[in-house]
Amino acid sequence: MTTSERQLRLGAYFTGSGVQGDSWRHPLAHTDAYRHFDRYREYAHKLEKACFDAMFFYDNVFSPTDPDAIASSPLGPRWDPLVLVAALALVTERIGLVATVSTSYSEPFNVARHFASLDQLSGGRVGWNVVTSTAGGENFNLDGHRDHAERYERAHEFVDVVTGLWDSWADDAFLEDKATGRWADPSKLHVLNHQGKHFRVQGPLNAARPIQGWPVLAQAGASEDGKELAARIGELLYTAAQDVDEARAFYRDVKTRAARYGRRPEHIHILPGVMPVIGRTQAEADDKWGELLDNRDRSAVLRSLSSYASLGIDLAGQPWDAVVELPEHIPLTNSHQSRQKLLVEWIRRERPTVRQLYTRWSQGGHRMLVGTPESIADDFEHWFHSGACDGFNIMFSSTPQGLDDFVELVVPELQRRGLFRRAYSGTTLRDHLGLPRVENRFFGPGAEQRLHA
Repeated sequence: MTTSERQLRLGAYFTGSGVQGDSWRHPLAHTDAYRHFDRYREYAHKLEKACFDAMFFYDNVFSPTDPDAIASSPLGPRWDPLVLVAALALVTERIGLVATVSTSYSEPFNVARHFASLDQLSGGRVGWNVVTSTAGGENFNLDGHRDHAERYERAHEFVDVVTGLWDSWADDAFLEDKATGRWADPSKLHVLNHQGKHFRVQGPLNAARPIQGWPVLAQAGASEDGKELAARIGELLYTAAQDVDEARAFYRDVKTRAARYGRRPEHIHILPGVMPVIGRTQAEADDKWGELLDNRDRSAVLRSLSSYASLGIDLAGQPWDAVVELPEHIPLTNSHQSRQKLLVEWIRRERPTVRQLYTRWSQGGHRMLVGTPESIADDFEHWFHSGACDGFNIMFSSTPQGLDDFVELVVPELQRRGLFRRAYSGTTLRDHLGLPRVENRFFGPGAEQRLHA
């Protein structure tokens, strides 16, 4: 496929709380989606009408306990993404649904069973966002968070077990023959009998094989360990790149690594996160951004950036117009290493004031764009055609306004340029992404070669 024939992939980022961006205090922002499913139904229908590839549900397995964070953060109460995806599968028809589940604090058999069932329920539209988590061990009989290297070692084995369980049954294993009394063909069953460092799982999975063969595997790590996991198993990769050259380097790095695993580069889609603020004119966009800033909690945003990137300083305590001063040595975090590296390198290169950092970065550390549909489409087109990405994971500045602005203003402009679809051409998430259905490694044509590859 040539560059001119390629089209952007678009994901829509959500937390289980429904709060988007950093401005839950904006007068028009929904604050009750964490307990009212109809909000998500509304978002899903709008995004499906706009032909988005997927809705992506971020999650973690911990909640803040610091009084300041509890008082100002809306991210504590949230839906379990597996429950939310199951409900949305029944009220949508085409859009993909990607749920985050941790490999550090889950068990492979349960995860394999959940996603196999969801893939059947949705007609083949689900994906699993494979994460190792940034914290949470204290909620799972541990004294603290698992070590970074151990988390990724465990993740590789975890995915191997889950995908092996998805291949427990041949596609034609279940005969359902009332006349002969044969429900299944025993020769079409593979018992996994996995014995590894982290897991012992016999199998088989007591669920039908997923419609897609395997649900789409998403991943969001950009540390060295994260990139290696992404290159080996990832099909839909989310990043937080701020700079187009940096994004190109990541793109080349991961796809080069993937080739060493015998994977095709077009089977890996890299989608940087971006938060657009959109106006019909630049002045309108600037006014909307100013309104969002006015309703943003400055201290909460700065505390979040300090904590999320493990900067070792309190940004909220530094003077507003002072240049950000980082410690000479910042210990490598055991939490979000890629976000720490991204923010530290940017601060040391740009030497911003606290004010400049605050207005440049979202609370989660993603790129922000303030502009017209045309200028945002220009930016997307530049990144896309210069080899920096395959699309974008859209982090709406607010819901419903930011979502409505994007689907009503930016999507038509992308479609006018031939950069984005006007209609779905398939029914599964793999269809939307141009990914092949995964063949069973134990059965069917080429099974023997795949087993020994």
